[in-house]
Amino acid sequence: MSSPYRISAGRPWPMGATVEGDGVNFAVFSRHATRMTLCLFDEEGREEVLIDLPERLGSVWHGHVAGVGSGRIYGYRAHGAYAPEKGMRFNPHKLLLDPYAKGITGLPEWDDALMGYEVGHEDRDLSCDPRDSAAVMAKGVVVQDAFDWEGDTAPRRPAAETVIYEGHVRGLTMLHPEVAEKGLFTGVASDAVIGHLTDLGVTALELLPVHAFISDRFLEEKGLTNYWGYQTLNFFTPHPAYGSMRDFQEMVKRLHRAGIEVILDVVYNHTAEGNELGPTLSFRGLDNASYYRLDALEPRYHVNDTGTGNTLNLSDPLVLRMVMDSLRYWVEVGHVDGFRFDLASVLGREAQGFDPQGGFFRAVRQDPVLARAKLIAEPWDIGPGGYQLGAYPPPFLEWNDRYRDDVRRFWRGDAARAPGLATRLSGSAAEFDHGGRPATSSVNLLTAHDGFTLEDSVSYARRHNAANGEEGRDGHGENYSDNMGQEGPSTDNALIAARAARKRAMVATLLLSQGVPMILAGDEIGNTQGGNNNAYNQDNPTGWIDWTEADWDFYAFVKRMIAFRKAHPALRQVRFLHSRERLVDGTPDLFWHRAGGGAMEAGDWADPELRCVIAEVRTAAGTPEYVDREGALLIVLNAGTELSVFMPEALGGRWRREIDTATPEAAPRMAADVEEVAGQSVTVFVLQPDGPDGEEER
Repeated sequence: MSSPYRISAGRPWPMGATVEGDGVNFAVFSRHATRMTLCLFDEEGREEVLIDLPERLGSVWHGHVAGVGSGRIYGYRAHGAYAPEKGMRFNPHKLLLDPYAKGITGLPEWDDALMGYEVGHEDRDLSCDPRDSAAVMAKGVVVQDAFDWEGDTAPRRPAAETVIYEGHVRGLTMLHPEVAEKGLFTGVASDAVIGHLTDLGVTALELLPVHAFISDRFLEEKGLTNYWGYQTLNFFTPHPAYGSMRDFQEMVKRLHRAGIEVILDVVYNHTAEGNELGPTLSFRGLDNASYYRLDALEPRYHVNDTGTGNTLNLSDPLVLRMVMDSLRYWVEVGHVDGFRFDLASVLGREAQGFDPQGGFFRAVRQDPVLARAKLIAEPWDIGPGGYQLGAYPPPFLEWNDRYRDDVRRFWRGDAARAPGLATRLSGSAAEFDHGGRPATSSVNLLTAHDGFTLEDSVSYARRHNAANGEEGRDGHGENYSDNMGQEGPSTDNALIAARAARKRAMVATLLLSQGVPMILAGDEIGNTQGGNNNAYNQDNPTGWIDWTEADWDFYAFVKRMIAFRKAHPALRQVRFLHSRERLVDGTPDLFWHRAGGGAMEAGDWADPELRCVIAEVRTAAGTPEYVDREGALLIVLNAGTELSVFMPEALGGRWRREIDTATPEAAPRMAADVEEVAGQSVTVFVLQPDGPDGEEER
């Protein structure tokens, strides 16, 4: 078919579809294709014209098409060998989404035509399907990035001053009675949601994936959907169901005005195309052997370090470039403040395995745009040697699942958990104190989207995932949870009070620990998922926050603990505490005390029945003069029964009892020589210096 448009060479950069002059420049990567056809569609999505991109520089095919502008719908058809046994899966019958598309028409409609092979054929994926997929395939849309940020300035808080709130666009808004635009970026940007976040005191909203994603076919056949969004279709476009890029930008602008940073949970470890039996939507059809890591002996099959069927090949420079371009795009065009990298160990895999000095880490660490972004790793994958907690290079922070497990087990009353609790309280130095990493490297969490909510962690001893349609086999098998005597909800007032007390103790522990605290959205109001610890496909009230049943008393306590953390620099230090003497006064920066008086010794820590940890925390040795200081905090974490604590000498002042999770409404008071501490509680004493005004020393 001849083209009604004037075609010229164009440029191999930037990648994607870019409005330039009197038309659009198109550039797409494929190392192994023999021909690349641009498909232009009219407003109804009918294929109007086919244009072979006229030029190729290395692996980038490109051309400029005059007479085409913003809003034009397009896709690609890649020509080459269909030889799955060699890793080649070119099939020009399949319309392909541009990996750099900045807009899309929607999501693919599940149909056998999306498959590169003939479904049901005896040769399975070795067969080649001749059906055209254009009618059911999502298409790219040419867009121009133009948005009035009105002087938007990101809060850009250091990690030490950060309190993360992990939420979901739909989960935050669907059941909120004061949010009109439910399930949308505009709903997150509502006064009701932003007012809640600012009142609570969190400083950063970390959103589950907002890149365009699809629901797996097997889920839709069960009447379920991919709620969490960890099946990315495109790395440059917002998920259509949540709103447009403009809506996203407005949301970020409003959150920034409220002093709240925006962090995106991003999935660069795999795509929605699955294994060799998955659909051909974009990357597979453009160049399967370049975009994905293939089995070295049998390249028909994908390496599956992600558990989702495929693994992106970041060892390829053009694939790595795509990831870097995507990250920069969301920082520069979307004004986001950071990223949480799903299964980040995948991103650091080189030929010999995980490498903290690998190509991805080198690229990120040298990038001047990303230098201002918070970078958080989920430090594991399911491949060999995939668990890498503590192995990431600065400036990466890391989700610390050992923190979660040690804190849960301590408060559950497991034997021999006091040493682990002490390690987590003081910043997990064993994992992170190396290579110049700060004490803020650990992102401390009690809960996250993946697992029980806080309410469920004290209400269920086992998972209840029947609604997921996997016969209850999915989700974590060991959650270190505790139903405290009854599985699920209870009307027993004593049990309800005991569960509330344990939750207060756990949240207090989180907000008194060195590192960066993260709170799961809804935990602060007692939200439950009914014991479902893997609500990835529960886009319904199970996965949404129930604001109408909120526990506002617990909310007030969480809010108070966040404020207490912000008021005390000793709780958010950059340097690790190692009981080193400080030059300023010769006093160690960290003491561990016995409840009966005196310092903890090795034999005390070895006692498997030890249920009380007492830490006296000061500004870390070596802290510069320009950093905020305070005298000391005495933190008592008692997972056992009520006990008497002999107060240590208050060097230069007196102890004031400020926090008591057993009686959260109690007013602060000066401490006696011996203090009674309730079981299942956290008590905090603040050193009040001697002097006429009794103000804390800073």
